[in-house]
Amino acid sequence: MDKTISAAEANRQFSRVLREVRERGTTYVVTSHGEPVARITPPVQDAEAVKRRDEAWKKLLERLRSQPAMNSGPWSRDEAYDDDL
Repeated sequence: MDKTISAAEANRQFSRVLREVRERGTTYVVTSHGEPVARITPPVQDAEAVKRRDEAWKKLLERLRSQPAMNSGPWSRDEAYDDDL
C-alpha cells in the first residue's frame, strides 16, 4: 500500500523517505495542496540483470577466496592496529 506524504514533508524528510523506499520497498505518493503530483518507488529490477549481477558477485568472491593476500604493505598486523598513535 502506498503512503501519502506532502511535498513539504517529503522535502524535510527526504533521506528517511529514500531509506524506507530502499530498505522496505515502501512507495510514497507525494502531494501538493492535497493533489498527487509524484510517486517515489523502488526501481524495477530486471530479473536477468539481477541474475547476472548475482553470478558476477559469486565469481568475484570465489576468486578472492582462492587467491592469497600478497604485498599487503610493510606493516605487521600488530603495527597496523597500534593504539599508541
